[in-house]
Amino acid sequence: MARFRHEDDSFEIDDDGFLIDPDLWTPELGAAMAAADGIAELGDEHRRVMNFIREHWLAHGAAPMIRVLCRETGLSLLRIYDLFPDGPTRGACRYAGLPKPDGCV
Repeated sequence: MARFRHEDDSFEIDDDGFLIDPDLWTPELGAAMAAADGIAELGDEHRRVMNFIREHWLAHGAAPMIRVLCRETGLSLLRIYDLFPDGPTRGACRYAGLPKPDGCV
């Protein structure tokens, strides 16, 4: 398995870059993962999306469907792709510390 290094720690990730142990996630780790992908700073909208995704996953054991994500955050799908160019799964779910979703977010 691959590892993602952040500060003095190393985190096990799968081949797609998702954390193996979501309980190890912190907002700082998510920001470091985003920075590694070229997103220099996570703003309020980034955090709103990531927090909703993480809370939904903790409550339901799955990432939310994209229409639920858009409705609950008040952001359009286009805006979510502006914020997370790799998309809600590869970007937002990964930066929120979720395991790789089975279906589409």
